[in-house]
Amino acid sequence: MGFAQLVIGPAGSGKSTYCSGLYQHCETVGRRIHMVNLDPAAEHFSYPVSTDIRELISLDDVMEELGMGPNGGLIYCMEHLEDNLDDWLDEQLENYFDDDYLVFDCPGQIELFTHVPVLRNFVEYLKRKNFTVCAVYLLDSQFVSDVTKYISGCMASLSAMIQLELPHINILSKMDLVSNKKDVEDYLNPEAQVLLSQLNRQMAPRFHKLNKALAELVDDYNMVNFIPLDLRKESSIQYVLSNIDNCIQYGEDADVKVRDFIPEDDD
Repeated sequence: MGFAQLVIGPAGSGKSTYCSGLYQHCETVGRRIHMVNLDPAAEHFSYPVSTDIRELISLDDVMEELGMGPNGGLIYCMEHLEDNLDDWLDEQLENYFDDDYLVFDCPGQIELFTHVPVLRNFVEYLKRKNFTVCAVYLLDSQFVSDVTKYISGCMASLSAMIQLELPHINILSKMDLVSNKKDVEDYLNPEAQVLLSQLNRQMAPRFHKLNKALAELVDDYNMVNFIPLDLRKESSIQYVLSNIDNCIQYGEDADVKVRDFIPEDDD
């Protein structure tokens, strides 16, 4: 059985920066992980890439040869990956051991994890290969500066959750750039009535019923909450990683390591 993180989120949410910080943390603590690039438009990496979709197809080649724009070209690349799961990706996965831990750095095009079935089919393929997968959804902490943006982020996260049907961890990234962390902390586990009150103050009365439905959706299902991540702090990275490991039950089958608990013989 293998383990995997599927790192998703809107463009600019800090996915590659998260992957870099995660790799550096694991290297520091002596834990081996493998970074996989699934973004055909990526150019530079601050972490070593063990498998790269650009070896199969790149966005630049698609745009040049087929005359597509960046959005259509990226969808084309991901659909090409989907068509080659049993060939190219199967060959790549043969390079890993059964208990290896893979981190997939995904493109930031929101269609891929909300309604286009490419990533869902990719996840199903990993499951057939006996991988236990967790979706890690990143949202820029500066994006939740007010309640309307917070609700928007929650709906996008919930859409991805429903589409992928995976254990799901939501992360507020770039906490090191937030000047007033109290503004963000208010949205980590908000109450429905507080959200509703704030929404009604900012929006016209004709939206009050919609506001009530959205606030109740977030509250009733209790499925969308966020973990703040400050990449400057090793403890913050470890806390996020522990939550993800718990979701996919990583390490539960590891042998118990007993140091030396044999009492010394009395002289």
